[in-house]
Amino acid sequence: MTTSIQGAASQRRKATPAALVLEDGRVFRGRAYGAVGSTFGEAVFSTGMTGYQETLTDPSYHRQVVVMTAPHVGNTGVNDEDPESGRIWVAGYVVRDPARVPSNWRSRRSLDEELREQGVVGISGVDTRALTRHLRERGAMRVGVFSGDALPDEATMLAEVRQAPEMKGADLSAEVATKEAYVVPAIGEKRFTVAAIDLGIKGMTPHRMAERGIEVHVLPATASVEDVYAVQPDGVFFSNGPGDPATADHPVSVMRAVLERGTPLFGICFGNQILGRALGFGTYKLKYGHRGINQPVQDRTTGKVEVTAHNHGFAVDAPLDQVSDTPYGRAEVSHVCLNDNVVEGLQLLDRPAFSVQYHPEAAAGPHDAAYLFDRFTSLMSTVLMEGQRA
Repeated sequence: MTTSIQGAASQRRKATPAALVLEDGRVFRGRAYGAVGSTFGEAVFSTGMTGYQETLTDPSYHRQVVVMTAPHVGNTGVNDEDPESGRIWVAGYVVRDPARVPSNWRSRRSLDEELREQGVVGISGVDTRALTRHLRERGAMRVGVFSGDALPDEATMLAEVRQAPEMKGADLSAEVATKEAYVVPAIGEKRFTVAAIDLGIKGMTPHRMAERGIEVHVLPATASVEDVYAVQPDGVFFSNGPGDPATADHPVSVMRAVLERGTPLFGICFGNQILGRALGFGTYKLKYGHRGINQPVQDRTTGKVEVTAHNHGFAVDAPLDQVSDTPYGRAEVSHVCLNDNVVEGLQLLDRPAFSVQYHPEAAAGPHDAAYLFDRFTSLMSTVLMEGQRA
């Protein structure tokens, strides 16, 4: 009897009407998925065929409504091992065909249940192919998802969407970062100590460093230069995170202090944009961004083409084919996206610092770029050896 009641309730909820309204007036109708209500954010699409649990829990998706281009989502349910943070961060979720029954030996609950439990408003039954094509043509834009009693007339919904804040100019890293410092111990023998500035860090990132014998001190986004050097780091790391890098004045000032001291430095995603700004380059908003686990990037230092995981809506404006003079020596673009020539990495030639725009921690995603963590350890090892010889 209980199962029948739950099944009937599930069917009623699935039939709850929902609407997705873009700020340019385009409307998509569907059914409620996850929590019922209303939500607002920036509409973006992810091209990943799998890894939706890591996507949902990536702090970089804060205030974004994610459209999944894969037509069938939720097949493997939700487990307790794969989250990249302590909660779901997406503002809303859009899928075409949700799985009716999850099937995986690690699954603990359905994706629909997890979204409802965490209050994430979503919509299913949407033509996500048409929606993705619209976003590719018009660009990422503000969006609202409405369902149930929160489903007013289209004019009212559109007015509410246009009142929502834009991503450009948004300063969000402190909203998702840790409030207190914590330590991820090295796995096996400790070789190095790294101070990691949390701008929206994913859990797999310090784990990848720990696997290489690094003790990682994760610090809040508001950490000062004194906080960084209080842990006596062999290297400093700047993480991924949400928002507009043009607002990140504090992390930029901290990074410049690290560059002045010549401490080995590594940045990922938002950290790459911070390095760009610290070197004097500008940043800009991409038309619709790069999101997914199948983006081709060339490492110009080796010529190798990698399949990589991305989640960024902003990029660094740096010259692709020349070495640039900066206050910290010469710098060059080390990685480039082969789809659109967007800058995907920077490196200094006269100081031990480099960064990439994508996600080498592979959560979720391919492992082609895992070598970047080895490159960071090699950089710290070289600087330590030079210091000992001096």
